[in-house]
Amino acid sequence: MKKMVNTRDITKLRLLLVVIATGCLLQACEMLLTEPPEPGTTFEETLADLTKEELAAFARGDEAFGHAFSVKEGLGPIFNQPSCETCHPRDGKANPRANLIRFGRTSGGSTDPLFDLGGPQFQDHSIPGVQPEVLPPEANAISPRSGPVVFGIGLIEAIPDSAILANADSNDANADGISGRPNWVSAPEYIGKGPGPHLGRFGRKAGVAFLLQQVVTAYQQDIGITTDFVPEEAGHPQAGTSVRDDAADPELPAAVVNDVVAYLRTLAPPKRGTITPEVQQGEQLFNQVGCASCHVPKMRTGVSPVKALNNVDVELYSDFLLHDMGTELEDNFYEGSSTGREWRTTPLWGLRLIGEFTGGTPYYLHDGRTSDLVVVIQFHGGEASQARTNFQQLSQSERNALIKFLESL
Repeated sequence: MKKMVNTRDITKLRLLLVVIATGCLLQACEMLLTEPPEPGTTFEETLADLTKEELAAFARGDEAFGHAFSVKEGLGPIFNQPSCETCHPRDGKANPRANLIRFGRTSGGSTDPLFDLGGPQFQDHSIPGVQPEVLPPEANAISPRSGPVVFGIGLIEAIPDSAILANADSNDANADGISGRPNWVSAPEYIGKGPGPHLGRFGRKAGVAFLLQQVVTAYQQDIGITTDFVPEEAGHPQAGTSVRDDAADPELPAAVVNDVVAYLRTLAPPKRGTITPEVQQGEQLFNQVGCASCHVPKMRTGVSPVKALNNVDVELYSDFLLHDMGTELEDNFYEGSSTGREWRTTPLWGLRLIGEFTGGTPYYLHDGRTSDLVVVIQFHGGEASQARTNFQQLSQSERNALIKFLESL
């Protein structure tokens, strides 16, 4: 005879299996779930004291910033990346694999942007059925640039021109070897502030004066998306004929662009890391060797309708001026009034977190060519040559302290 199966035993067994499975699932969840990041340790936080309206615009802009466009939505026809966030992952610096390239033909102290050959921006991707651009042989100025961090842009925008110009010394009147000078640039009509000249402060060579212009240009040039502000495609002269475009222009309304501007304007910079005695020593050495002559530690914003941007001190370590950085960083590309050897001083805030947004490896300098801060300093020539020499003359422990200071920013 077959043995009768006790249904009560089966029920107990099922319950036991459910308990075991639930326990395993909970244990797995505990392993997967992590604590939320501490305030001030990411690049994606808002400035303090925003109004409900400002927070709502921030949320809408955040979503738009991360949106990846499709061909049907107007992507391309030639482009670099499908979204803003691709070039600025989690609002951080891009991996050099996603570098943009500016190109042109330089002669006689100026760069021809080669508009008739697709310049000055090289779009290396295209939608199906459209050939991507190629770098023309006529180009002798080729400038790769990594997408920079985008937090704190509102604070940068809110610094008065007078605060930046106070550090300018175009003729090196004080004979310290530092001759930082402003990049005076024009502005498009939609900005509504006249053609200029205006003080450039955005971009690797301070070639853009206004945040709205930076965003509109990025949509058109980087993603191939037209807007109410610039309703025309960037063009593809290398193709020779009209090319495919699956969406009617303009492809993005002004309201969305303004939300992205509001989002970027109210992104907060991260907090400093732990300030140890070694970091304090490194900060003193940073000033002593001359780094602070260009990387000015603190500036103050002016009057702003946004409370969080209104008359506040900002520790960003930049003067937003152009400096001759020597031959090793030269790109031969003239932009506005800048030369091929000049670069805008890069703000150093957030330096300690850069690697977290590029897979754990930080990438420094305008093109991400190195992950070693000592090498970064060694690349500083031109006006920074004396500061570089002063750094090299420090003891090993002093050099270590200065690097620890940079890694705390």
